[in-house]
Amino acid sequence: MSENSLYEVALTFLPNVGTQLTRLLVSYCGSPKEVFAAPPGKLLKIPGIGDKLVRNITDNARHALLEAEQVVKQAEAQEVKLLFYTSPDYPNRLKQIADAPVLLYFRGSGNLNQKRIISIVGTRKPTAYGQAVTERIVEGLKSYNVLVVSGLAYGVDIISHRAALQAGLPTVGVMASGPDIVYPAVHRKYAEKMLEQGGLLTEGTFGTKPDAPRFPARNRIIAGMSDCTIVVEAAFKSGTLITADIAHSYDKEVMAVPGNINSPVSEGTNHLIKSLKAAVYTSPQDLIELLNWDLEEEAAAKKAAAAPAFDPADFTADELKVLMVLQQTREEHMDNLSWKAQLSVSLLASVLLGLEFKGMVKALPGKRFMLIG
Repeated sequence: MSENSLYEVALTFLPNVGTQLTRLLVSYCGSPKEVFAAPPGKLLKIPGIGDKLVRNITDNARHALLEAEQVVKQAEAQEVKLLFYTSPDYPNRLKQIADAPVLLYFRGSGNLNQKRIISIVGTRKPTAYGQAVTERIVEGLKSYNVLVVSGLAYGVDIISHRAALQAGLPTVGVMASGPDIVYPAVHRKYAEKMLEQGGLLTEGTFGTKPDAPRFPARNRIIAGMSDCTIVVEAAFKSGTLITADIAHSYDKEVMAVPGNINSPVSEGTNHLIKSLKAAVYTSPQDLIELLNWDLEEEAAAKKAAAAPAFDPADFTADELKVLMVLQQTREEHMDNLSWKAQLSVSLLASVLLGLEFKGMVKALPGKRFMLIG
């Protein structure tokens, strides 16, 4: 059992200590463990922390730690990753949002910080048009290796997950239940496939039931961890529009698929477009241009073309370390090169001399070295 995980989880079991207070306490104390170890006098010096909250922490600390111990054991038994907001595996896009959960439960193999992440949401009762468009959207993401995020619900959600699985794209289902409860249960077979090609994510602890109020909270995670939220079909008053509104409030990109003006499930998407809360999605090119993926690809191609080509077989392991650093930065001071390549200065001097003889590196004034080519 990880001691860090124990105290991280325990913080979430302290009553009346929400997201903002948790971050404040950890920031001032240094770590979750130090929050529990801090004497009342130290806690009282933290801005916004009063006697009532200090008593709340000290009175409930033992019980919170006992609860956390059970959760950590259950997580280990069920291969659930506990992602505190300070974890490098915690979704970085979500971390920037003020009301992001401080702890997430994740089952699966997906990278929650993948370069490109798109969420797709919509009605639970899509039309044939809505289903076809959803599948086409996912197919259009295939060449960009996008992580597809949705809510595992009926309709557009599960169509998105299924299409991603078929396209070979990673896909993550954000749930309103605990990590041990797949809802709806009929989607369990897809959920199990997603564990190998993405995963399941939730802020609810083990045993958490998918009660109605948890779905809007779930939606903020879907919106917050994505680069753009695409709404396929949605009624004028629906949970899907809540997700779009949340994404909009986070200054995230929102796109909506225009629909039949006579269809109730197109009222929401058409309203988003009309009210300028969403850009129009008609083809993959719309998304690519909105997020500047085309410019990114072009810049990457130029960088690759400019990078000198060399055969790794012609160089030693230490020489390759230096070349890899210089390939990124083109030019470095010897001291910086030493720690970036993880080579001692004395060894680096010998390596650089060898690379100079091979015509790969040029020495510059001031102990600087430049990659040739």
